[in-house]
This record gives sequence, C-alpha cells and structure tokens, in this order.
Amino acid sequence: MDHTQVPTDPAEQPARVVTLTAGDFTLTVNPVDGSEIEPLRPGATAGRPAKRASADRGAREAAARPPVPPLPVGAAASVRLPLGRDEERERLVRLLARGRSVRLTGPAGSGRTTLLDAVAAECGNLAPDGVVRLSAYGHQQPGEVLHALYAAVHDTAGRPDRAELLARVREIGAIVLLDDLDMGGPALDELLRATPECAYLLAATPDTRAPSDDSHLEEVFLGGLARADCAALLEAGVGRALTDAETAWAEDLRFASEGLPLRFVQAAALLRQRDELNRRTDEDEDEEPGVFEERPRDAAFVPLPTLAEGAAPAELLASRVSESARAALRIACALGGELPHHAHLPALVGDTHADTAVGELLDCGLLTPVGTRYRLAAGVARQLDEAGYGDTAAEEARTAARHYAWWTGHTSVTPGRVAAEADAVLAALAGADVVAAVLLARTAAPAFAASLHWEAWERVLRSGAEAARKAGEVAEQAYFHHELGVLALCEGRLDRARAELEASIGLKGALADKRGTVAGRRALALVADREAAGVEVSPPLRLEPPVAASGGSAASAASGASSASSAPVAAKQSPALAAGSAPAPIAAAPASEAVTTVVPVVSPATARGAVPATLAEVFEDAFPLTPKPPRVERTPEPEPRPVPRGRRKTVLLAGAGAVTVAVLGTVVALAMGSSDPSTPPASGPGMSTTPTPPAVPGTSGNDPAPDPGASASASAAESGGPEEPSLTPSATPSSRTTPSRKPSSKPPTKPSSTPPTQDPTPPTPTETPTTTPPPTPTATPTEPPPANTPPGT
Repeated sequence: MDHTQVPTDPAEQPARVVTLTAGDFTLTVNPVDGSEIEPLRPGATAGRPAKRASADRGAREAAARPPVPPLPVGAAASVRLPLGRDEERERLVRLLARGRSVRLTGPAGSGRTTLLDAVAAECGNLAPDGVVRLSAYGHQQPGEVLHALYAAVHDTAGRPDRAELLARVREIGAIVLLDDLDMGGPALDELLRATPECAYLLAATPDTRAPSDDSHLEEVFLGGLARADCAALLEAGVGRALTDAETAWAEDLRFASEGLPLRFVQAAALLRQRDELNRRTDEDEDEEPGVFEERPRDAAFVPLPTLAEGAAPAELLASRVSESARAALRIACALGGELPHHAHLPALVGDTHADTAVGELLDCGLLTPVGTRYRLAAGVARQLDEAGYGDTAAEEARTAARHYAWWTGHTSVTPGRVAAEADAVLAALAGADVVAAVLLARTAAPAFAASLHWEAWERVLRSGAEAARKAGEVAEQAYFHHELGVLALCEGRLDRARAELEASIGLKGALADKRGTVAGRRALALVADREAAGVEVSPPLRLEPPVAASGGSAASAASGASSASSAPVAAKQSPALAAGSAPAPIAAAPASEAVTTVVPVVSPATARGAVPATLAEVFEDAFPLTPKPPRVERTPEPEPRPVPRGRRKTVLLAGAGAVTVAVLGTVVALAMGSSDPSTPPASGPGMSTTPTPPAVPGTSGNDPAPDPGASASASAAESGGPEEPSLTPSATPSSRTTPSRKPSSKPPTKPSSTPPTQDPTPPTPTETPTTTPPPTPTATPTEPPPANTPPGT
C-alpha cells in the first residue's frame, strides 16, 4: 500500500494533491478538479504490510492520547486517581488475561476512562500485539473501528479493501480497549466476529444499545464511590484536610450525586476557588494584627457552595475562571460540546494567551478527554446553555467555520492534523451558514480523504452537498456528488456509486464542464466493469443507517433529491443552454437517510465523444429549449371496456337520445292523463282531482301499458313538432301510473294468473292531492285489481 505526497511548488500549485492506494484502485485526491480513480497497475502493490514493533506501538499510543495543555502561571494540575476501583480493576485484568471480552457499563462521569488507563498499564504483556487504545465516539460502523485497529497494528498508510481487511485483522492478537462505545446489536457482533483473536474491553453508558445474546460478553457495572473514597478524592483535589463543615457538605453531595467521581472533581475545584478567594480577601483586608490568626477556618469570607451548586457546578465554576476560558466555553457550546485544540483558541478568542484556557477548564472538571481531544464533561453543556452561554452560538459557529476553512486548506497543515480535529470541524460545519459551510466542506474534504479518515470524509461531503444545494452553487454540488461516487466505488457500494456519479455527470453537463464530465464517465466505466465482474455490492462491515427522522445522524445531513432541485439553477447559470443543445436534468428518486440523490441509470456512451443516450433523454424534460405546457394529471374512471377514441362522440349522442325519448314519453303520458274527460272536475275550494291513466279502447286494467315510443310519436304528431325534454325528476313514464280506484260497472272477469308485482318506482302526481270522501260501498262486485297494482292498494 502506497501513500505518497506529490511534490508541488507552493507558489505555483497551492493545492495539496495526494496519491494513495485503496484496495484495487489508485486514488488521486485533487482539491481543485476532484478526485481521479483508476485501476491499480500490475506490480504497484507493496506486498503484505509488516506489524509494528513494540516501541513503535508505544509511540503511536502516546500520540493518540489527548495533548497536555499548558496551565496558567502558578497553577498546578489536579491529580485524578482511580480511587475505590481496585476490585473492578483486578476483575477486568483477570478476565482479559483469560481472553474474555468485557463490557464495562457506567453512567457518564463514573470514571470509565480513568479505569481504562489503569487497566492498560497492567495488560501490556498479556497479548502478542500488546494493548491498543481506540475511541469509538461517533463511530456507528464496525468497518471504521476495524480500519483503525488495522492501522494501529500494521505499518502501512494505505487503506485495504474489505477482503484484505478481514484477512489481516483476523490475525491480530491484542487487547483492545475501546472507549465511548456507540454501537451494539448486529454491528457489535460483526466487530467481534471479525477479530476472534482479540480480547475487548468495551466502555459504554447504560443507554448504549445492548449486545446480542450470542456475543458472550462479560458484564461489569461501574457505580458510585463509597463515602470514604469520596472524601479521599475530595481531599486529594483540594490538597488539604477537610473541615467538619466541608465533610458534612461532601456527605450531602455524595447522596445527591450518587457518588459519581466527576462531581467530586468539580467539588474540589469549587473548594480550591473558595480558598483562593478567601486568600485574596485576607490580603486586601486591612485589620488589626493578630485578628486573622485568631479567626477560625469556618468563619471564612466566602461561604461553602450550596448543595444545588455542588450538584450542578458548571455556572459557578465558569464565573470564577478567566475571560479567555469563558470565551472558550462559548465556542464549545456553539460546537455541540466539542472544544478545538488549544492552538486554535488564540485565533478564535482573540487573545494570545487563550491557549491556557484548556488547562484551566480541565483542572476545573469542565472538560473530559475523548480520544485525541477534549470536550465538555457530562451535563456541563446543558448547565451552560441555561446560564446563557449558548446565546451567541450562531456567531461563534460561523467564526469557527471560517477559521477552519482557512486552516484546513493551508498547505502547511498535514492531513493527519486535520483528521485529529475532525469532530470540531464537523461541528462547525453543522452550525455554520450555507456559504461558510460550502467553503469549509470544499477545503476539508480532500484533507479527510488523504488522511484515510473516510467516515469524516463522507459526512463532510454530504453536508457540503446539502449546503451547496441550498446556496445554489451547482458547480460545488457537482464536485461533492463526484467525490461521494468515488468514495462509494472505493468501498464497493456500486449502486450508490452509480447514483452519485450520474448526478455529478448531469450537473457538470449542465455547466458545460467537459473535464469534469470526462472524469465522471471514467469512474462510471469502472462501476460498470465491477458490476460485470460480479463484485459484491453490499459489504457486511458497513451497516446502512435506518431511515429517520435524525437524520439521523446529525451532521449526517442527507441531501435527498438535491440534483433535481438544483437543475433549474443550472439552467439559469449555464452558458451552454443558451448556445444550443439542451442538456437534461437529473430525475431524482426518493432516497434513504444516507442517499443524497438517486437518478436513472446512464449507459456508456454509444459513440466516441458523444453524450450517452440515457443522459440525452434525462436532459430532455428539465432543460427544454422551448417551454412546454404543463401536464394535467387526471384520474381515469374505471370502465368495463375501453371505448375507442373515434366512437366516444357516438356513444355520448346515443345516451343523450335515450334520455330524451324517456323524458318525452313521460311528458306526453302526463299530458294525456290530465286531459282525460272521464275524470270529474274539481269542485269547491281546495279540492283537486287525482290523475288517472288514459282509457284505451279494447284494453282493460290488467292489459299491458302502451308503448312509450308510440305515445311520444302521437304527441309529436298532434303538437306538430317534438317537445323540449324536461329534466324534472318528478316526471315518470305512463306505464308506471297507478290505475283509478273507481268501481267498474263491467262484469267481473277472471283474475289473471300472473301474480301481482310491486312497482319499484311510485308515481309522482303533478297536482297536489287533497283529502276526498271515500266512495259509498255497494253490493255490486268489483273487478279484481290489475296485475301491476301493488299489494294492499
């Protein structure tokens, strides 16, 4: 594996170009035009990497520890001892010596990191590859932890592919102390399964996801300290014996804080500050000789802190530190608890002596070591936000982002230094405005790629793509998508690589960037070659994050459908669109939390120098030369059978004619019913007649009704023309009218054998019926009701 720095003249080429080997590819990280990837040439591999010697491992271990910050003049660092942890320490050493893996669970502030330091000092000779200290803070992928373990044991600066990584880490036999564990379940099982010869000591908090039942991990819980241990820790921090009042206060504090060591480290800082304030008061007080000597210690000028101040001491501690230290606390609150390296504080704070603020805050117990850096201790960020330290968070984050954008792009800064400051850079990127975020992501991404810190590389690329989409920077957005495609190709995620590269090619085509388009097509051709070779596309060492809500990961910031959103911007800014051929947009599909843009598949170019056919079709709709009318989407109604286009008019006319005939028949029937001479006229006010059907010669009540068509024809002949159709729903056909109830004088006839049927549609009279006296019953038999009369009439 090779990792070489390309010699360049800083005056002519200020960009930092790095060439490295990643798996089967040679990757050239170019901050100006984007990374270029090509297959590894035969004979370019350096062979199997050798393991580091013991001295080399010790030097690397010391470099991985957080730096010792300078202290103010006259200040002495407090001593932190793992008091009261002898039983836990002996048990952990005994289990690791047997080759067992242990999960050390304790709340934040319980002293897990201090206990790991004590265990590491006693396990140096238990494993052939020694002790490896790693930090899993912010790492949710087991692959990144395995790459860190591989780099800690083997003397190499390259990044192997998945197959070679699994083969190399399987041979490592070391005691791995993994602090700040942030994974569990299948991810943790994958990590343990990949390294069967390693014994792990995993330090986690109770809210971390539990391991699976098949992991076979020993569980050790770390609780609070006993009363004597709390008093001893407090006296060691103060540097003197406690008074009776201070002992009683410490006992109450232990009950309130459940004996967490962090609370007593902060309480010792409160007592030291109180002693310093009393000393200054005594020096400034002009009293009679001998008065101070006779004054008891309990009668001090500054009283003891209250129990509430001892349980949440961040605000009181911050009020008694220097102004530079308070400014550093504001920066840490703006960066989500991440504190920059003490070398950056003079530029961020504006004080040349601000580098001593880290040592001052660490001595107060407001900071805790995490990997190679420091961050705010547990609960401190919340307490400072309530005190108003987070009111200027937006301004502080913007200042930090612009400072890191200048620093990460400077040629004198090595990629390793940028990787050590990765968490602070990502925090500044998340809190900055879109302009500063694009600038910072553009300069930090090549440094993360060259340092092989690829998890930070991916996070900064996604954040930069989202910021570029919001800012309308199409060229920068195309760069970020190209880098994401190259990263996915190096990791074997071919589907993701194809989607990102196609998005980049589309955006660069809209900007008429021929050089960038050619580079994207070359990378896309490598994706096609890998797919044709049948390379596995979903490595098990990289678990895709679940679809959120937070994002999922936060800084992770997914930029879904970013290409489609920025396509109109590209159309306005691209001079090639007004010149001639219309390149087309990227049709983005719904993406998961980690997918920035998913676009249609682009096939290789069909001719030399020609745009692929799929791209031409993709560009046709989003960047048209002439505007197209908007397409109206209509929901088709379900039909039993599709009607041909030429017969729709005929079907509509036939339906209208049928409705007209029915309505005309109803109108004619009602007109004939109202003109029946056999119906007696109404007499008297309020009296009306009941309509009866017309009497047709030669028919009886049980005969079928006349044809509506014939009635309509007769009516038309009498009136001289067709009547206008009426759409009133009260009109009914004449065959549906109810026969008259008047007794008939004809002799009875034989009832019809057809059973009476009920009319489904009752008649609607045209006149308002009124109450009429019932007819007088006679002995004359009446004919049976007609066949179509409803029962009970």
